[in-house]
Amino acid sequence: MFYIGVDLGTSAVKLLLMDSDGKIVNIVSKEYPLYFPHPGWSEQKPEDWYEQTMIGIKELIRDVDKSQVAGISFGGQMHGLVILDEKDQVIRPAILWNDGRTTEETEYLNTVIGKEKLSEYTANIAFAGFTAPKILWVKNKEPENFARIAKIMLPKDYIAYKLTGVHCTDVSDASGMLLFDVKNRKWSQEMCDICGISVDQLAKCYESYETVGAVLPQVAEELGIGASVKVAAGAGDNAAAAVGTGTVGDNMCNISLGTSGTIFISSKNFGVDKYNALHSFAHADGSYHLMGCMLSAASCNKWWMDDIIGTKDYAGEQQAIEKLGENHVYFLPYLMGERSPHNNPNARAVFLGMSMDTARSDMTQAVLEGVAFALRDSLEVAKSLGIELTRTKICGGGAKSPLWKKIIANVLNLKVDVLESEEGPAMGGAMLAAVACGEYGSVEEIAAKVVKVVETVEPEDDLVAKYEERYAQFKEIYPACKPLF
Repeated sequence: MFYIGVDLGTSAVKLLLMDSDGKIVNIVSKEYPLYFPHPGWSEQKPEDWYEQTMIGIKELIRDVDKSQVAGISFGGQMHGLVILDEKDQVIRPAILWNDGRTTEETEYLNTVIGKEKLSEYTANIAFAGFTAPKILWVKNKEPENFARIAKIMLPKDYIAYKLTGVHCTDVSDASGMLLFDVKNRKWSQEMCDICGISVDQLAKCYESYETVGAVLPQVAEELGIGASVKVAAGAGDNAAAAVGTGTVGDNMCNISLGTSGTIFISSKNFGVDKYNALHSFAHADGSYHLMGCMLSAASCNKWWMDDIIGTKDYAGEQQAIEKLGENHVYFLPYLMGERSPHNNPNARAVFLGMSMDTARSDMTQAVLEGVAFALRDSLEVAKSLGIELTRTKICGGGAKSPLWKKIIANVLNLKVDVLESEEGPAMGGAMLAAVACGEYGSVEEIAAKVVKVVETVEPEDDLVAKYEERYAQFKEIYPACKPLF
């Protein structure tokens, strides 16, 4: 049988076809526009997502036996606000995760309602990217649109609705809305009251691997697939990527070195740190996860290479780096402000410690180490909750650098497992579809079968000790600079 994973990203939808053994049969990508109607705003048309998804699925399954397609599921960009009227028509373009218009609403939630209450209701505090502040923005700035809202949905869930006719979401994606009681895996009545909406306006919430329905007859006919093809709820992109990397079960970790950076820790038990430095969300495997998210990770290195020293030879620049753990130059990687653990949109990047003998390679090394130190900040918060880790998976563009993987292994003192194939949320979506269809008994079972480690980077005792000293100094830099931001 075949399973389709739909990764609804910000610039494109990536579609992946997987067979019963977890082998990737085909991958297709289709782009759609991003709109910036005002500075700091970021929007897309949900209709574009669906149109390109349908075109992409047709291309994806063109050369296989379509009668063997059994299930479809998703990974998707989180936090976006999709609002439908009583006829299920889109009211306005979706407001995306990276939209910055909700400063006032976020401030209101965190200061007037209060972080303590938000954490009690949802296990999280308000961030500008979350969905609840966007609902308040529509209520305050577009009251005529707010009055028309019949259903509030997330981006990937709009695709699921169009395929099945069911208004649905999943626990992991719902966790990022600031409307979901994460601990009890249900909508928060208190948060609905604060936002002026009813629970009935929210979609029914499923576990990520649960079937929400079958494809509608007209969809089946258009795609040339059977009307019995199941659609599973899917997951938010980070949780879906965690499934795709086998970061499921208790005490598993994945580090993503993409444009942004995440440290994702799966846990059987619910937990919240007292400072809300980490997001506490429900996981796609039926349990929970903690996630630290830094806004600039591999993008720091791209900025340094492309824009500052003007080269595309990333590997060549790293060849000159020889002495790890002995660099006197430090870099704070806050080019776009920071989320975890500081939650400070005004934080900025800093180089510190240069002298007349500082070389270009020292600066490059500082950028790589700065990202690793910032990931360690989030790891330290997890440790304060009693979480003990010995190893992590790694994925994302930055993970292609052997040097960066070595730095991370030694700064975090973790064994770093490199995977055979890393297809992120699309792979996770296909795996969730296979579980929903009964091909595998659980998310953990399919992860154990499909995800293969091909290399492990081990920390070295002497380097770990050197980086321990360097990290102790790094921790002092942000508090010292904070009054200047």
